This record gives sequence, C-alpha cells and structure tokens, in this order.
Amino acid sequence: MSNVDEIKAAIEALPAPEFAQLRNWFSEKDWEKWDRQLEEDSTTGRLDFLMQEALDEKAKGSLKEL
Repeated sequence: MSNVDEIKAAIEALPAPEFAQLRNWFSEKDWEKWDRQLEEDSTTGRLDFLMQEALDEKAKGSLKEL
C-alpha cells in the first residue's frame, strides 16, 4: 500500500470532529499555497497580461461598472 492510500485510510477512520479539524487545516494550507503562487506570479510578471487586457478594455470603453 502506498503512503497516500495509508493516509486516505487514516482519514476515513477519523472521528467527525477530527475530520473537520483536518479538513479546515487542509483548506487553509491549500489557500496559503495559492496565495504564495499568486504573489510569485505577480512579482515575476506572469500576470501582467491581465493588467494589459484590462487597460485595453478600458481604452475601448467596454468595461462594466461594478
């Protein structure tokens, strides 16, 4: 059995409160990873195309008011 299968089996065996605690922890870790990746992409210029798209749409007058 692989480590992942063992982890899955251990998770399945958790009582509901501990499962909820693990789910919340995992979700928070996932969001932290997403935030770090977004920050890195922003810093390195990988998201510059989004700014350019917004500026182009603004220049065309096709942006919607929020």
